[in-house]
Amino acid sequence: MFAPGFVPGLSEVVLAADDQQNGKVSSWFDKHGETLVVTPIRILVIVLVALILRAITRKAITQLISRMANDGANGSGRPVTGFLLNAERRRQRAETVGSVMRSMASFVILGIATLLVLSELNVNLAPLLASAGIAGVAIGFGARNLVTDFLSGMFMILEDQYGVGDLVDAGPASGTVIEVGLRITKLRDTDGTVWYIRNGEIKRIGNHSQGWGTAKIDVQVGYREDVDKVRELIVDTTEALADADRWSEAVWGPGEVIGMESVTPEAVVLRVQVKTMPGQENAVGRELRARLKHAFDDAGVRLTEPVVVPASAGSDTSPAAPAPEPTPPVPPAGPAGPAAP
Repeated sequence: MFAPGFVPGLSEVVLAADDQQNGKVSSWFDKHGETLVVTPIRILVIVLVALILRAITRKAITQLISRMANDGANGSGRPVTGFLLNAERRRQRAETVGSVMRSMASFVILGIATLLVLSELNVNLAPLLASAGIAGVAIGFGARNLVTDFLSGMFMILEDQYGVGDLVDAGPASGTVIEVGLRITKLRDTDGTVWYIRNGEIKRIGNHSQGWGTAKIDVQVGYREDVDKVRELIVDTTEALADADRWSEAVWGPGEVIGMESVTPEAVVLRVQVKTMPGQENAVGRELRARLKHAFDDAGVRLTEPVVVPASAGSDTSPAAPAPEPTPPVPPAGPAGPAAP
């Protein structure tokens, strides 16, 4: 074979072919180079920025929630909107709100990142967004009860209407709260039954564990007892109960005799009320009754007047006279005999 230099014009043909091939490669790279190199780099940057932003946002939310939970760590609690919110209750509420905020932040950041990635891949987002909007409307109509439950649960948690351990009346059921979720609330009643209540069905809520409670008892004393003396005795007994180590936290104020509930010829009934810790009304009432019983016994206060049965007409209530002793029988008279000298 001949070398290219020995064939006339062959070198020019070879160079022309090489230039043509290089031109094709250059034009193909210019056409597809951005897709093969620049687009992956942009997608990688978008993903990295989204992940970093998501991590920073979640960390900031976690620190905020930790600060909220630690605000009530000193002492038993502090009043919030007129109620007593202890540290454990604040922690549970903060954790629930933090979980929701972290989920929402992740959803928004990752959703925007996904749309940007699709845009880099030259995907037409207009039909996709339109379809997503139609699907969202359809799902919203079909799952409106679910959306209502979530929104109601969110506001219940943010407003701190109730928490785990509270005794509540939720309308459909009453009992102690054992779990609070965004969709349902679990209650356990006095019989041990667990009730699952959708948050959207709760139209009103009565919380017996917020603020303070009132222990109300009725005290019966005899009609002829000195009422003022009995009042002082009741107040002294409630003050002694409030000063006791075991009951100092449960009793939040001195007892008060608010008046007479009933008056009969045998007894007078006084209504007594004591401000207590939420949920301690029954326990304080039972202890106060026991202490009042001992105080009345020591002071000689009778609970009722002795019953006197009136004598009926014509009846002799005096004790019966003893029966006379029997006399010996008299012997019959015999024939007359000589008279005694």
